[in-house]
Amino acid sequence: MVVTGAFCLGLAVLAQATGGVGAQGGRGVVVNGRTAIVLSADAKGPVRLAAEDLASDMQKVFGVKPRIDASVGDASGSAIVVSEAEGARPAESFAIRVAEDGGKRVVRLEGADMRGEIYAIYEFSQEFLGVDPMYYWTDNEPAKRSEVVLAAGTDKEFPAPVFKYRGWFPNDEDLLTGWAPDEKTGIAPAVWEKIDETILRLKGNIVVPGTWNFPDEQEMRIAGERGLILTQHHAMPLGVNVARWPKDVPYNYSTHPEILERAWTDAVAVVPKDQEVLWSVGLRGLSDVSYASMDPSVVGNDKRLGMLISKAIDEQMKIVRARFPDAHFVTDLWQEGSRLEQEGYLKIPPEVTLVWADTGYGDPQDNGLVSAGQGIYFHVAMMNGHANQLTEMVPVETIYEQLGRYQKAGATAYFLVNTSDERPVVMTTRAVMDAVWEGADKKTPDEFYKEWITEEFGAKAVPALTEFYKAYFAAPALVQPFHLPPGMANRLGAPPPPEEKIHFTRWYGDQLYHTEGRELMLQTILQTPIVSVPSQAPKWELPRYLTRYGGADWTDTTAKREIVACGEAQPRWDAVWKMAVADESVVSASRRNFYNMAVLTMAATNRDSNQMLLDVSHAVEDLKAGDKTKAEGEAQSAVAAMNHLLTTRKSAEYGKWKNWYRGDWLSGVYRTQQTAEIFAKWIDDPMTPVPPAMDWGWEAYYHILHHEDDRSVDVR
Repeated sequence: MVVTGAFCLGLAVLAQATGGVGAQGGRGVVVNGRTAIVLSADAKGPVRLAAEDLASDMQKVFGVKPRIDASVGDASGSAIVVSEAEGARPAESFAIRVAEDGGKRVVRLEGADMRGEIYAIYEFSQEFLGVDPMYYWTDNEPAKRSEVVLAAGTDKEFPAPVFKYRGWFPNDEDLLTGWAPDEKTGIAPAVWEKIDETILRLKGNIVVPGTWNFPDEQEMRIAGERGLILTQHHAMPLGVNVARWPKDVPYNYSTHPEILERAWTDAVAVVPKDQEVLWSVGLRGLSDVSYASMDPSVVGNDKRLGMLISKAIDEQMKIVRARFPDAHFVTDLWQEGSRLEQEGYLKIPPEVTLVWADTGYGDPQDNGLVSAGQGIYFHVAMMNGHANQLTEMVPVETIYEQLGRYQKAGATAYFLVNTSDERPVVMTTRAVMDAVWEGADKKTPDEFYKEWITEEFGAKAVPALTEFYKAYFAAPALVQPFHLPPGMANRLGAPPPPEEKIHFTRWYGDQLYHTEGRELMLQTILQTPIVSVPSQAPKWELPRYLTRYGGADWTDTTAKREIVACGEAQPRWDAVWKMAVADESVVSASRRNFYNMAVLTMAATNRDSNQMLLDVSHAVEDLKAGDKTKAEGEAQSAVAAMNHLLTTRKSAEYGKWKNWYRGDWLSGVYRTQQTAEIFAKWIDDPMTPVPPAMDWGWEAYYHILHHEDDRSVDVR
């Protein structure tokens, strides 16, 4: 029997209720506090770590932590035997069955390979013990029981995954850094352990462990020890930390190719020989920007840019294969990569998996060209000043539609989801990881909502919260017209991107409110260009003026646009907030804390932020019209909205999550609140001390990269 889907606890409950008598007759296996976990002495380290997690799960359910024995004969009670399946099986497939072992009936967790064994362990824990695979983020503890009985005929085969590579990219990790800082790894090793554990519980197999790090940092080792495949993101080919490129060393593949090749070689050399790696290849600039920012010879010359990227990929593959002959490769068509591929200027070797990227809205930029053997880089959170980083962003319907499109095309070789700080986007993270394991055609969005809400808030909450989520995703103002981000748009002499052949809806995100709101206030007060201090870039880069804001004309145009857009959206957000408050009454009492985070704080973040931007926009226009009194009242209303949001967020900082929002440096709600207070005082008294003419984006990466001190890339 093939079983797919993640919410199978009902089957285990049924087995227990029927006393474990299966179709084949006889009593099944009773799993309780006396049950032992059996691992062979030569079990691999990652399997042993997963078995220890299972022991902890059983302790939560039965109150007793089981022994881990080396043989069934050592077990005094029943046994759960973890082993590699006999015979050839599809990679990462597994089975859960009741079988005979040494005259004793046992539960067998069999995997086709190491990760198959790990998935069998975690699936057993999820299906039969009721352990939420995202328990660390949802605080959802399993029910206490005296025993669980597996029927004698239990025999479940779980097929190979639909997508070959599946995993997370914790990116722009300001909240995680502020909440659990560590002087050596940026984020505490214990948190990296939980990130990796969650990926495996969701049956993922790859991880990009953070935004800017060196290939020998501790989080890499932790991922390998857990059994994950390391990979790199689009801006760090072969793991070279270009955000820490040394000063006075050229970064130009046209004039000094030998320097970049040395850096690539040195990065590969520090990776342990036994570490599984999916190597990311390509060529970009010193940060998450186009290589054209570094080389004048390719500015306005996409043909040459494509040629150099293709040449770099060929050389990188040679470097890797010299140390890892059986290496596998991917290249991510982020930003300008999509344009260059559609123009035909990239020559990607057939053994390199080509990965299409979205722009942060679940909108992959393949223009209908996606084909079999390719993959997708997807965001459920995105730090770009416009999308969402603090709250859920991509509708579940969009997730199933786009992953279904890729599945239908056979483009299932790779899936990487950008989770940013993870905790704000647990629902959509669960949705994408379920879909890439079992297939996007296995359930509808409504079926996912029902399963998610039942598991996290109780069955009674399903009707109300399904309506809430649909209203939430429909509430934001839409971006009209949509302009592609820098690097994909007309930048550094590049031609405009190809016309979109697939229509995507883009919406206002929680960052847009704060980015625009602060800039509107700063421009109105200071009437001077805003300075940007380099953040996720080498320390020696000089500050620069932001050019995306154009003084009085930009201020007037933006304020007028937001009065219309946010004004139309505010009644929808007010309705969403009322739904969130009312629906709390149908949520299980034990789940109210998580509800505060996942629903109330999420709704307040968008409702109050939309209100703030609307109030600030009105204040800017009324001040221009000479109505100072009205403008001051609107500015005070913006302050009130931010105060309400900051108060609501406190309810999400319960228990272990104390100081969760301390690291909100990128969206910067507290910075917006401070700026709004100054703005209101300045309207009343222009002699009020004013804020600096500075964009605060640098603050996040000061903290995120602080543990690296003055270390730079090795180019010796």
